[in-house]
Amino acid sequence: MNKVVSLKGKDFLTLIDISTEDIYDLLALAEELKQKQLAGQSHAPLAGKTLAMIFEKPSTRTRVSFEVGMTQLGGSALYLNSSDLQLGRGETIADTARVLSQYVDAIMIRTFAHSKLEELAAYATIPVINGLTDDDHPCQALADLLTIYEVKKTLKGLKLAYVGDGNNVANALMIAAAKVGMDCVIACPAGYEPKEKYIDAAEQIGKQTGAAVAVTHDPVEAVANADVIYTDVWTSMGQEQESEQRLTVFQPFQVNGELVKHAKQDYLFLHCLPAHRGEEVTAEVIDVPNSFVFQQAGNRLHAQKAVLLSLLL
Repeated sequence: MNKVVSLKGKDFLTLIDISTEDIYDLLALAEELKQKQLAGQSHAPLAGKTLAMIFEKPSTRTRVSFEVGMTQLGGSALYLNSSDLQLGRGETIADTARVLSQYVDAIMIRTFAHSKLEELAAYATIPVINGLTDDDHPCQALADLLTIYEVKKTLKGLKLAYVGDGNNVANALMIAAAKVGMDCVIACPAGYEPKEKYIDAAEQIGKQTGAAVAVTHDPVEAVANADVIYTDVWTSMGQEQESEQRLTVFQPFQVNGELVKHAKQDYLFLHCLPAHRGEEVTAEVIDVPNSFVFQQAGNRLHAQKAVLLSLLL
């Protein structure tokens, strides 16, 4: 195996904190790990290591990819939901971090408030990985970059159009694109823009890498001449009470056959899944050859294995 990028002793909370060089090294490592798996080659560099996985939000891809990833690397993973931990009975995040640091080698948490992730990382003496917060989803963004690179054979200079809610996925994508020199346009309804902190950070990063970052309320403008079109559900976990309102507000931002005509003919369509066909995307977009959503989902495994190795070796 090539030299593993060393993030040892660090946390993986947001791609804002990860250098462009380290992102490219993680992608190269993920690609190498994927090829080894496809060739049936097994190795166990994380033998004896344990990952604690805390879930306060349900998950398919995050749970399975991290658990399988640790197993394939020779380690083990513990699934812990709120009812499994004393967190559910009032123990502080700080105390939980201190205790788990004595039992396991790393913690992955999928939670609501980003501040909870940051507090966990502040008190843990082992690496903490962001499996998703309301603000950010760096593991997803890393897998997205890997998928785009596999298909387009490059990242720098491409145009990524994200259409829909300016949520955690949009925040992470802006940062990821800016880090690798990819232009990124977010199209969303007024009042549903990405967090200002992420827009500002992406713009500052883009000044160094040559990436243009923009937010618009016009999906056609965003998709025009795009290499990549990306969307996500209109109602995320914790927003269920807003579902009816969001269905109305976001209808003009549906990714459908008419909208994608404005993109390059060889555009690729991405979605972090689960998808609601007929809402944010139509079947004529997600179920055709331009769609790489299942390759993208599969790449969560390989990207996260690269992160785990970089933090634990």
